[in-house]
Order: sequence, then C-alpha cells, then structure tokens
Amino acid sequence: MGMHEQLTFFLLLLSLYAPGTFIKATALPDLPRVVTLSEDTVPGTRVAEVTVSCSNMSGSPNVTLDSMEPDHPFNPIAISANPTSATMFQAEVTLRAGAELDARQVNQYTLTLRATCPGEDEVEERLFVQVTSGQVLRCDTPFTSAGGDVVQVLADVAPRTPLYAVLPQPLGGLTFRLRNQDTPLTLTRRGLVLAPDNGFDPSKDTQMFKLEIEVMDRHGHNCSGAVTVEVLPSRRPRVTFPEPHRSVTVTEGIGPWKVVTQVHASGENVRYAILAPVAPTLFTIDEVTGEIRSTRRLEVARAHLLIQAYNALHPADHDTAMVNITVQGTDRWAPRCVPAIFVSQVPETVSPGSTLVTLRCTDSAGNDECLHYALEGSPASRSHFCMEGPRLKVNTTLDYDSEAVATMGFQFTATIVVTAGEQLPRSTRVPVLVTVTPVNEFRPACPNSATFTVPETAAFGSVVGRVAGTDRDYPPDSLEYSLEGESGPAQPFSIDSRTGEIRVVGPLDSQQQKSYRLVVRLTDTRNDLDPAKRLSRLCDVSVRLQAVPDQVPVCTPEVQELRITAGSPGSRQPVTRLVCHGSPNGDTLTYAIVGGNEDGRFRLEGNTVVYLPNDQVEPRTFVLLVEVWGGSGARRRSTMVALVMHVTPWSTPVPPSTTTQHTTLQKEPLVVTRTEVVWHPPAWFVAVLTISGTLLLATLGCTARSLLCRSRGPGKPFLGKSSWDVVEKSGGKEEQGHPHANSQGQFDGRAQDPRTGRDYLFNSVTGARRWI
Repeated sequence: MGMHEQLTFFLLLLSLYAPGTFIKATALPDLPRVVTLSEDTVPGTRVAEVTVSCSNMSGSPNVTLDSMEPDHPFNPIAISANPTSATMFQAEVTLRAGAELDARQVNQYTLTLRATCPGEDEVEERLFVQVTSGQVLRCDTPFTSAGGDVVQVLADVAPRTPLYAVLPQPLGGLTFRLRNQDTPLTLTRRGLVLAPDNGFDPSKDTQMFKLEIEVMDRHGHNCSGAVTVEVLPSRRPRVTFPEPHRSVTVTEGIGPWKVVTQVHASGENVRYAILAPVAPTLFTIDEVTGEIRSTRRLEVARAHLLIQAYNALHPADHDTAMVNITVQGTDRWAPRCVPAIFVSQVPETVSPGSTLVTLRCTDSAGNDECLHYALEGSPASRSHFCMEGPRLKVNTTLDYDSEAVATMGFQFTATIVVTAGEQLPRSTRVPVLVTVTPVNEFRPACPNSATFTVPETAAFGSVVGRVAGTDRDYPPDSLEYSLEGESGPAQPFSIDSRTGEIRVVGPLDSQQQKSYRLVVRLTDTRNDLDPAKRLSRLCDVSVRLQAVPDQVPVCTPEVQELRITAGSPGSRQPVTRLVCHGSPNGDTLTYAIVGGNEDGRFRLEGNTVVYLPNDQVEPRTFVLLVEVWGGSGARRRSTMVALVMHVTPWSTPVPPSTTTQHTTLQKEPLVVTRTEVVWHPPAWFVAVLTISGTLLLATLGCTARSLLCRSRGPGKPFLGKSSWDVVEKSGGKEEQGHPHANSQGQFDGRAQDPRTGRDYLFNSVTGARRWI
C-alpha cells in the first residue's frame, strides 16, 4: 500500500468517529413483547424490565409510558444504568401503590414506551401486559381447622395491641368480617385482631375469647375459620395499697408546700394522682413519691382525698385509697381517753357480744355525752369487732382454727376514733391490738383403715406402715404417736412419735403368730396456750404376717477333698472358700465348724477355711463338717458341707547317725503360685503339637545322654538329678515349689525317708533334696 492510500484510509476512519456523523436512533431491543400478570399480584411488583440502548455516552435516556386504557395501574418508568455497558440502560415497569387488577374487567393492557437518548432520535415500541385470573382464596390450616387457632396473651398487654393476623401476607381486595359481635376484641380491615380499647381486666383469672372470622375476595371466593384468644393472668406484681384507708390529723397554721402525709403502694412503675376532688384546693400529691403537701396555709378544715396509684406503663393496673385529713384548731383540745392504747389476749372460745374494753373519755369542753365512737381498720377487723358506745365488743366468733384467722397471724388491729364537736370536730385515736389464743377443743381422730401386712422375713427397722391420725385444732394434725405396752417378743414393733411410722424391732414368725393387734395412742400437741391441756385417743391397728417359704442354703460343692502341706508352726494358711447361696431376699449366711476339728487346727473366717499348722510330723487326715445357715431364731435354715483335709507335714525328722550329726534348721519352703488359663485347641492342633513335642523330647534325651556319659568319670558314683515337688491344692488352685538351680550340690544335712527307707541329702536353706 502506498503513502497516498494509507492517508486516504486514515481520513476515512476519522470521518467515521467524528460527532454528528452517521446519527443512530435509540433502540428498544426487548420490545415488542407480551408479559403475563396475575390479578393477585401485590402493588409494587415489577412487571417487566426493558433494555434501552443508546449510541453515545452523553447521558441517560428519557423513557415515557402511555397506555390505551385510562387509569392504568402502572408507575412511571424508572431508569437505572447497566453496569456492563455505559450505553445500555434498564427501564423498569412496576405496579403502583393501591393497584387492583381484575381480569374480568381488563384482561390486557397495551403500553407504549417512548425512549429518547441525548442527541438521538426517539423510538417507540409496545409492551402487552395480559392479566390472568387469580387462584382460589385459601386460609391457613390452624385457622380453618375444627377447633380453630389458639393464641395466648397476658392480661397486662397494652390496649389495641395486635394479637393475631388472619393471613400473614394478605392480598389486595380482601374483606374480613367478624361473625360474632359479643367480644371486646377488634378486627381491622387488614385482618388483624387487636386488644380491647381499654385493655383486659387484670383482676380476673384466665379469660377466653373466641372469634369467628370470614375472609372474602372481590371475586366472591371466601374462607372462614376461628381463633381463640386465651388471656392469662399477669405475672408481674399488681399495684396495691397496703393501707386502703388512712386518717391524718394536723393542726392549723401549717405553711404552704409542707408535707402532711405520704401514701405508698406496692407494684412496678407506680405513679400517684388525686381523683377526688377533681380540683383540690388545699393539697397536692407528688406523682412519684406519693407525698401529700399543702398548697397554702392551713386553717381548720376536713378533706377527703381519693388517691389512685397506677402503673405508668400499664394504666389499667391501678388501685385506690381514701385519705381523710383533719385540720384541728389550736384553741381546743381533743378528747382524752383511758386507756390510750388497748392490747389484749382473748381465747378463741370467747362468745360474740362479749365486751373487751370500755373507754373512759373526757372532753376539754366538759361535754362527754356528745362524744362519738367509731371503729376504723381492715375489713376483717371491723367484721369481727364493733363499737357500742364506748364499749368494744366481739361481733363474730374468733375461730383460731380457721384459715382466715391464721392468715392474719392470729392478731387483729384496729383504731377507735373518738370525736368531739360538730362544727370544729376534734378526734382522738386509740390503737387496738387483739391477739387470739388457741383452745384445745377437739380430740384426735383415728384413720379409717389401720390394717397392714408385712412379710415374716422383714429386716430390723423395716417400715410396716404409717398411722395417719387427724386433729382439727390448729396447727392441724399436730400429733404424737405411742404404742400401749413395751416392745418385746409379744409386740415386736415400735412407732415413730412424730411420723406415726410402725417399724419392725423383733423377730417375726407366722407359724407362731399370724397377726398382731397394736393399740396406738394419738396425743395432740401445741393446740392450747396451756401445754398441759392435751387430748388423746386410742386407735386399734392390725398387723398381719405374710408367710415366706423356707429355703435352705445351697453350697457348691457339698463335699470337697483337699491336700495341703503344712507351713511353719504359728503361721496361718487359707485352705478354701465355701461358695454358698441363701434365699433371694439376701439373708446373711453364717458358717460354723460343727465336727472333725480335732485339736482346733482349723477355723472359719467368714466363708474361708484357715489351717493353723503345728509341729506334727506325721501326715494326717481331717474330716470337717461345716454348718451353713441363714435367718435367725426359729426361722433358722441350714445345710452341711463336708471337707476332707489331707495334711502333710512340711519337713521329716533326721534319724540319728553314728558318724556325723547335723543340725537342720526348719525353713519354710519356697512356694510359687501359678495360675493356669485353660484353652481348648482344635484336634488338628493337638495332633501336630504332640508329634512335634515327641520329636523334641527324643532329641533332647539323646543330647543329655551323650553329655552325661562324657562327663561321668571312673570310680565316681552317679547321682541322678531329681527334685521334690510339693503340691498344695487349695480352692481349686495348684501351688508347686522347686529348688533353686544355683544351689545344686550344696547340701548341709542327711536323712532317711520314713515311707521308702531311702537316704537322701537335703539343703536346710532352700529345701532341695537328692537321693543317695
């Protein structure tokens, strides 16, 4: 290519990229197209996303939406940049808020989209939106079940709090209707069940409200169900005034903003307010502390304030108290009464109408006949006592054994208010404390049924049963139990003085006596002010013995033959252990040697037979008879075990010699204990092992013979090597002792075997022997 041709090609490329050259229109490559939309689609749903393509990067395009149908349910087009290309944009078509689609009225919308990029021609395309019918309306399973759905709430829930949603995500165009109107709950248009406008009553127990609700869409589809709202009592402490009535007397002349009295209520987040009078003129209350203060200088007057205490977070939780404030003048004295305080104890048997005290009151003005007496206090105190002039009388029975009196701590407190004057009343308050004392009125009562059954093999201390006596005096059932007669063979039982439990304290035998009749004395305690005033009652209790079949102990084996080698005198040798089993109830077995124990050479330590060696020199055989029994007394059940003991002395005495005399020291033989584990090999293994062993023994025999013949010199007698094995069989185990190999040829004594008559050499240290 020549120079001229290269320049022409370069100019052509510049012309292609020059602005304003070859203007390209905006493109909507995704349109036209058709989208399908269900009439149940919620507002705000994206209907379609359309790509807008521009030929330059000068700015974002302008996209407008038009429809052939007026009042179409679509939002204006929202434009967003495409992160993959600077000239590509996304146009989003969405449903506007409150849009309701109905396929029976409009089943297709034809939307016209016009897009224009900066510096480019406008393009126009169509988007067809087809509306299809929605699905059949369905409600949740718990709501439509036979019993309906159940929701639990606390009684202190705030008013109009949402308690239940009929549909978690309700569709548009739904109508919720409450079939039953006899409920304080509210059902909203969105299907929410709200708490009552004034909240629930926290003073009631569990409350139940059942609502039957019908749901219908605009197409006539419906579903119905029920929901039960269970209102549980509040778990938080309620606001309560411990003193619902209070009377306060102050003197005139108190300045403004002085504390007159203070009220207190228990609960959480407590606040105070004056309910009556609505606009108090003399007093105000601090809503946090409950202090009642004067608003101006006080003069002689009387005010009745109704105070309300409420929970600031739950205003429905509240309580009220009445405070009576009397402002007295300083020119006249209040009445004086004797006694100024009345404290008394009265028995619970005091009859109604009895006079407890007569007040002696005097007025400073000398008009004692115009005094007015009134009793103030808790409702319980005012119901049990009354005033008749200056006399305080008992109004109703003071039953110490009742739960109501016990709740009050057996004490009643009240105040006698003595008032003088009418225009300027002056009052004196006399505190009253009456303590009710108990009187032992009722005898203890025996239980309806007092028959028990116990097996005759019951162990010492076993519980037979419990005598449950009753007593109506307070404290209820405060009794002491005792048996008539002492415990012994005729009455092998005892009773717990506090609980009434009868226990076994002696041997039982159904063959001697099948049942016992016990007389239990019930005596009440702490039921009278005088500890000596106690009442008792005798109760018959029957105890039947249940016979238990006898079972003799079983020992395995019943006859044993054992061989033992005696140790040194004064030692202790365990020989065998008896294996015996008693009755299933676990009776302890007892072992005793009843025969054959001559010279007391054997003894029993539990179920172990122990031999006590002495200095005997001859072998000896013992036949021991061991009795094994279980139970005690007349119920003793025993069996016999025979033990044949062959005892061999541990050494043989040395006969006298005419040449040399050796002194032999008695030493205990070395005993090696070996435990064998039994293994049952297969037949082929036994055959192979037998053949291999035979060949090995033949080889070792030939080798030993050649070595002995080679080491044997002329004129030297040959002493064959041998050893004595001492075998002791004790309890199925085998013990064997062998002389030490490094002590062969070192013998310090000579003796003769009494059985064979042969002489042998022996080592007094190791016990090794060699025949001569």
